[in-house]
Amino acid sequence: MTTYSKLKPKKVLFIATRQIGDVLVTTPLISKARELWPDAEFHFLGYRGKLDMLHGNPDITEIIETSDRPDFSEYLTLFNRLFQRYHLAVVTQPSDRAYLYGLVAAFRRVGILGGHPQGKDAQGPHKRSKSEKQNAWKKFICMHTVDVDYFKQHVIAEKLRLLETFFKNPADLFSKPISVTPPAGEPLTPAIAGELQQPYIVVHPGPLTAYKRWPLAYWQTLITWLASQGLQVVLSASPAKQDVQLNHDIISLLNEETKKQVINAAGKLSIPQAGTLIRSAALYIGVDTSITHLAAACNTPTITLFGATPPTNFGPWPNDFIGEQPYQLRTRTQTVGHVTILQGPGDCVPCRKAGCLDKADSYSECLDLLEPQQAIEAIQKALAS
Repeated sequence: MTTYSKLKPKKVLFIATRQIGDVLVTTPLISKARELWPDAEFHFLGYRGKLDMLHGNPDITEIIETSDRPDFSEYLTLFNRLFQRYHLAVVTQPSDRAYLYGLVAAFRRVGILGGHPQGKDAQGPHKRSKSEKQNAWKKFICMHTVDVDYFKQHVIAEKLRLLETFFKNPADLFSKPISVTPPAGEPLTPAIAGELQQPYIVVHPGPLTAYKRWPLAYWQTLITWLASQGLQVVLSASPAKQDVQLNHDIISLLNEETKKQVINAAGKLSIPQAGTLIRSAALYIGVDTSITHLAAACNTPTITLFGATPPTNFGPWPNDFIGEQPYQLRTRTQTVGHVTILQGPGDCVPCRKAGCLDKADSYSECLDLLEPQQAIEAIQKALAS
């Protein structure tokens, strides 16, 4: 591997054109780049409405927003704004569009390559050959590229490895504590702040896709148990219709005594406000979703329910971990630092498919079989420590 340890870019553009969780996991990369280039100016390009995880980030000078489906005029405006403005573009997703933005914006580029993951779900030779051909132009325009590995390589390590070409000794990337930087907090609304009682638990049941959901009856059992322990429960959710409805459905199953211990914060918190809420919580419990990564970044004890997703690839990062891989691929309960990951039974877990039917609205048997008692035991251990 060629090293460019003497390169000192004055302006760097980070590109993450995906979801809010994908933006959050770039922050260790940004922090490490700041150590490398303390005097450089960092800008960040991403989708409009997906960049709140960077709120107040001290390393970012400018945030550039674009729509996820820009029309021709928006493309033209963005290209004029970016054209050869940067010395280096860091492409943190393998999409063609992200690479085109990097090509337009900078003299040099590094980037993530996808399409041919190694490990448990590796594709056949024909598909690998096709994806390698599709990636050829991306390799050609980059100084350095990093291949995805959805089973063996954690996404934080994947992003950090984009910088390995700038180190004399690439192992130095992982020799110090690595942390995710959460967004700066904002005050809670009086309606939420006025109801809070200590200690409280934040519960976030709503994932982006249905196959990452835990059964309603399990949430009912868990929240009823938490309330019986004298703990207040704040049920959080995004403003999305399906998430608001999910919270409503869970609350409708609770008895009146338990409902008195529950605050429904669905759609009432911005990302920075969610961070404020989570920072003061005794514990956070959630599914495989971006707010769970935020909870871990806030150093709040975090328990998360994982189904199809390999924790070795996208488990919430335990802050201050030293090394490339915090997690095991498969174990019913594992705790690293302040993060506990629970997985259901089954030899197929984790499959990295979209549930058992491999589509967004599928069920996941591994989550259906991950019973509340497993979560309750993990909560007891977390609260005791």
